[in-house]
Amino acid sequence: MSKFSDNIVFLRGKKNMTQQELADLLFLTRSRYVAYEYGRTEPPIEILLRISKFYNISIDLLLTVDVRKFSIDELMELPENRIVLPIRVDQDGNNQIEIIPQKASMGYLNGYGDPEYIESLETISLPFLKGGKFRAFPADGDSMPPYKNGTYIVGKYVENLSNLKTDRTYVFITTNDGISYKRFQFHEADGIWVKADNQFYEPYKIPLPEIKEIWEFACSITTKEYEPDEFAEHHIQNFITEIKTDIKQIKEKMGDKN
Repeated sequence: MSKFSDNIVFLRGKKNMTQQELADLLFLTRSRYVAYEYGRTEPPIEILLRISKFYNISIDLLLTVDVRKFSIDELMELPENRIVLPIRVDQDGNNQIEIIPQKASMGYLNGYGDPEYIESLETISLPFLKGGKFRAFPADGDSMPPYKNGTYIVGKYVENLSNLKTDRTYVFITTNDGISYKRFQFHEADGIWVKADNQFYEPYKIPLPEIKEIWEFACSITTKEYEPDEFAEHHIQNFITEIKTDIKQIKEKMGDKN
């Protein structure tokens, strides 16, 4: 049987309906509907649309994802009618959080919209994270303090730009930067302004067409301990950054006077 066949058998069972009852609702004969459940034939697009609308599940998911593995009640729709996978749950009902591996983080831009890619990712469960779709991203680079390489930032999926909060941190998935962790500043008509917590970097604007996904910081998972000298190094970096900021402000004031 295909994933589609398995899915419609499972979904009909969730509705506690007989094959005849469902066939009647879809304006089909029972024999024709049974052929779809048994995988003897594939339905035409108009029948796929009827089934999709009846269960309120996209055709894409019906055809490509084993929906038995997920919580059917919380499908989440993304912009441009692209669908993110439903919330995955473990045997205890806890959300399963997909982990984007460090080595494969660049491939996420190509795979984030591919149900099979997402389904192949390893998962963890954090019972204290509830009420949303979560995903873990690797921290990389010096623009993400206090998170060093090897840390995973767990984000909660943001469905709408209007939900962004000033000075809150987010993981932005963009065509230009890939995966980046930044602090949201404000929203313009054609983009949003963000900044790194490392003050060495200037705030910058992300054009709206470049944004593919946004995940709000939920928690972090650190896989490496801080060494004692790293705290001293961090303070020195902050001190140098403050000096550079002061010099810049002095130059700007001198320029205004001239």
